[in-house]
Amino acid sequence: MAGRNPAGWPTELLDVVDRSITAELSTLTGSGRPITAPVTPYPGRSGDTIDVSTGLSYPAKAERARRNPRVALLFADPVGTGLARTPVVLVQGLAAVRDSDLQSNTDRYVELSTTKLPDTVRGRPRMALRRMAWYYARIWIEVTPLHVRWWPSRCLDEPAQEWHAPETTATPQSDPGPPGVAPGPWTTPPPRWRPLAAKALTRLPLCDLTTVDRDGSPLCVPVASAELIGDGIDLGLGPGAPELAGGPACLTLHHHGERFTGQENHTLVGNLVPGAEQMRMIVDRALGDWSLPGGTLRTSLAFLAKGPVLRRRLRGEAARRGQPVPRVRFADDRGVRQAPRSTDDPSS
Repeated sequence: MAGRNPAGWPTELLDVVDRSITAELSTLTGSGRPITAPVTPYPGRSGDTIDVSTGLSYPAKAERARRNPRVALLFADPVGTGLARTPVVLVQGLAAVRDSDLQSNTDRYVELSTTKLPDTVRGRPRMALRRMAWYYARIWIEVTPLHVRWWPSRCLDEPAQEWHAPETTATPQSDPGPPGVAPGPWTTPPPRWRPLAAKALTRLPLCDLTTVDRDGSPLCVPVASAELIGDGIDLGLGPGAPELAGGPACLTLHHHGERFTGQENHTLVGNLVPGAEQMRMIVDRALGDWSLPGGTLRTSLAFLAKGPVLRRRLRGEAARRGQPVPRVRFADDRGVRQAPRSTDDPSS
């Protein structure tokens, strides 16, 4: 993280924040149920937060974090990190939501995302990208880590090492929430969860389970085995996994390529029933998702098809915050001189 570590985080956390394309962000609903979805992590400006974002057009993750700041971030996806050995790192902390300056948020996201994920914009005219405020307009969620656990791999075959933040750690507050009613879901959930789960469990290599710990915080860990049986899914965890209590639970299945041009992710919600040898998640339903699988052309067409719906939501969410719709601006649009990239910069 640019050589800065003012909070004294473990080296393992620094590596995955810098290099991971995705992390799993877990937030809590008003009734205390965990919801987990993949996001792209970035080092915070001050070096003592991990920052993720969500679209202004689909602010549910941010609104949940503003209402209940207890969140978790699981770094357990080695794809695209470039690390020889990618540890699994679980962060539990407190979130602060930032949406009081939407233009600044958007400028930051354009700069960071196009640098970390260059294949998402490669070959696309800037004129077209500037018309995609429905995607680039952002709300930032700053996560202050309070408890960090890490393992050498997704196998969780040994007990975790742990780090706790000093008691004097400052935890900033979120910006005030906007007036009015937040928009509802914009994607339609599948009518039946079993066909989706059967297909996803066969094809998608990454599966993570989220529950709520005794302190009321989300706790997310990678799953070693998953088998669809009856009204639920039998789950196996590595021997070094933390003890999980029964109750509300979320299962996420996801994948993306080494070069990030698209993604597939699915979320199942229900209740976890611990067992002596295995645990079972009784699934209630699948949530709607924004998956963009397939090649570059197919992904691009599917992505652009979201525009008309999200553009209307964008105007409403900017108005709720009393701000104009942000513009998509690149560094040269803002008169910012970029430092020349080194010849070994992977994004060049």
